[in-house]
Amino acid sequence: MPDKRDFYDVLGVTKGASEDEIKKAYRGRAKQYHPDLNPDDPGAEAKMKEANEAYEVLSDPQKKARYDQFGHAGVDPNAGPGFPGGGFQGSFDFGDLGDIFGSIFGGFGGGGRGANPNAPRRGSDLEQHVVISFEDAARGCKRTIELNRIEPCVDCGGTGAAKGSVPKSCAECGGSGQKTVQQRTPFGVISSSKTCPKCGGRGKSIENPCATCRGGGRVRRRSPLEINVPAGIDDGQALRVGGEGNKGLNGGGPGDLIVGVTVRPHPIFEREGNDLWCDIGIQFWQAALGDTIYVPTLEGKVEHKIPAGTQPGTVFTIRGRGIPVLGGSGRKGDAHIRVQVEVPERLSAEQRGLFEQMKPQFPASSTAGPPKNPPEPPDERTGFFGRRKR
Repeated sequence: MPDKRDFYDVLGVTKGASEDEIKKAYRGRAKQYHPDLNPDDPGAEAKMKEANEAYEVLSDPQKKARYDQFGHAGVDPNAGPGFPGGGFQGSFDFGDLGDIFGSIFGGFGGGGRGANPNAPRRGSDLEQHVVISFEDAARGCKRTIELNRIEPCVDCGGTGAAKGSVPKSCAECGGSGQKTVQQRTPFGVISSSKTCPKCGGRGKSIENPCATCRGGGRVRRRSPLEINVPAGIDDGQALRVGGEGNKGLNGGGPGDLIVGVTVRPHPIFEREGNDLWCDIGIQFWQAALGDTIYVPTLEGKVEHKIPAGTQPGTVFTIRGRGIPVLGGSGRKGDAHIRVQVEVPERLSAEQRGLFEQMKPQFPASSTAGPPKNPPEPPDERTGFFGRRKR
């Protein structure tokens, strides 16, 4: 994949960058290239897509480790099994290892008997990871992920025997799965049982194994699964999808699918719990005289009145315009808009003259010492909630 740029170069960070540095760099790229913030830049959408792909890999520790070792090939979803990007993703099923060790060492305790290999065994859990946008986390979304899980072999129906044949009773143990061993000791002949080494305790042997699963009865198969990501999920949380893990053995139930969620940062919004925070700039005259402005929310811009005499750092709260409460039956947090007064850097001669005329009229308290703290409690009528405490 020679056409792809290095993901670290895309975000403008070094290879040893921390998680916070990567997130901060992505946020900067989002502000720079987000199509909604740069409607006049025809290349913004492609650059934003490139930044999203880079962040999706570098924000996931497992994908980042594979990328650091193998480059783009290590995170290519089209790579075949066994290749760094394809691999066997998710949890590995260790269920058969106990049977292998039991047949070699005769099990642990219980007179040499290991766990019953014919007993139902629940399948192991699978782990996956998705990266979603800030908006999708707030509204909820659907995602299709590729699972690479253990399932019963469809060619043999899970028996392990080729079509037209069936497993037979083990000739070594007579189908019992255990073999009696007699040992002569100074105290006489002692009989003990151990797992049959030929059938591994299953009591059956497969003379003509299935070519697909090689007699195991189960295979790893890639299959797509659509999952629902609920509205209000936060960065770092995980979803549990029941019954979508590796399939069980001997009639045992399937494991679960655990989906870790990473939420990409937003170029202008920050999240604290279910509340949203956003900085917005207003002109000097708007702060002094008051004005009606439009402020951003996740549902679009809403009208809000700025009272005369608004001070820099003033926070206005818009009730119910935040993030939905996860499982909260429609309840939402609030949106907090923090005002930044933009002081003009350059003035025309006419503007400077107006300011010079007003200068003697300003009260002395406006230039002497730090501004007074806003009154407490907040004024619900005006929506003034004071400076944000961090």
